[in-house]
Amino acid sequence: MTRVGVVGLGAMGGPMAGHALSAGLTVCVHNRTREREEPFAARGATRAASPAEAAIGADIVLTCVSDVPDLREVVLGEGGIIETIQAGAVLVDCSTVSPTIEREIDAALRRRGASLLDCPVSGGPEGAQRGTLTVFVGGEESDVAKARPLLEAIGGTIAHMGPVGAGQAAKAVNQIFLAGAYAGLGEALVFAQKAGLPMERLIEALQGGAADSWVIRNRSSNIVRGAFEPGFRLWMHLKDIRIALTEAETLGVPMPVTALFAELEQRCVEAGYGNDDVSAYARVPRGEV
Repeated sequence: MTRVGVVGLGAMGGPMAGHALSAGLTVCVHNRTREREEPFAARGATRAASPAEAAIGADIVLTCVSDVPDLREVVLGEGGIIETIQAGAVLVDCSTVSPTIEREIDAALRRRGASLLDCPVSGGPEGAQRGTLTVFVGGEESDVAKARPLLEAIGGTIAHMGPVGAGQAAKAVNQIFLAGAYAGLGEALVFAQKAGLPMERLIEALQGGAADSWVIRNRSSNIVRGAFEPGFRLWMHLKDIRIALTEAETLGVPMPVTALFAELEQRCVEAGYGNDDVSAYARVPRGEV
């Protein structure tokens, strides 16, 4: 029986832990806010008092946290996974962070005989709930094989992109593309509203043509209603875009459109909309920031 430790039970990590249980894996959970562990314990998971305890005896340890400092703390900090992870185990990190920190963590794990797969995901909370996420994977093929029971439980598409760090690079591509998609959606639909177009009919027509996308199908209603419940929080997308811009600078790739979108997202954050869904970018063309 594959044993899995899960650290981080937020909007993405929580459903992942649930799918691992549904797949018949033996699951141990830990979350900084300990109350979030309770529903999983009710389904048969054991609870761990620390990330280190969650990793004891685990074949696979899954982490899903918000940013680099959180990841560094739960893996390399006091009471972290590095203290107890067993030789041969694989850390599957589904956070969206930089390729650099993933390579640093992989090197530390290898000194203990363990290894890392960087596995950022796309599909949002909806995809996490359904178990249909796209998982961008960086790491060794042998480690992908070890982790496959968990990866197939949480994702509908498992895309092995190359060595450690390649998963995060692929996720950066995803976030760069989405920056343009959210900018286009926000500006187009605000224009349509100002023009007095019938919004429901317009969106249905757009879905039948070249403009169709996941973003228009899943986030148009936010803009029409002027209600931006997350979803994927705007501040987190801005964090991801900044990672992408840093990597682009290293690669010598100019990205003026993405840089402009980051500036506009920053204005949304400063105006107090950082915890709204990314589609709250529509507040920019509305003149609300």
